[in-house]
Amino acid sequence: MMTTKTLLTSAVAGLLAAGIAGDGAAQEKANATEKCHGVAKKGQNDCSTASHDCAGKAAKDKDPAEWKMVAKGTCEKLGGKLTAAGEAKKAPGKS
Repeated sequence: MMTTKTLLTSAVAGLLAAGIAGDGAAQEKANATEKCHGVAKKGQNDCSTASHDCAGKAAKDKDPAEWKMVAKGTCEKLGGKLTAAGEAKKAPGKS
């Protein structure tokens, strides 16, 4: 009987540990992306802009005001910019 209880306790602890590790992996993946302006195709932007309030509403391909999340470090390789047209890039830690 004691062996069954020990086995069950170990299994539950393993599941909890796997869940905690999974949350860290999801956070790492979120940090591995960046907003890339000017690469979204018509109707495939990720979020709103000054001209509309919803994702998927880009009116034309590669509009500099539209953005899409891409893997970190790939934006400029795709021909995009990390800041929107006319938006100055803020220095880290400054508001």
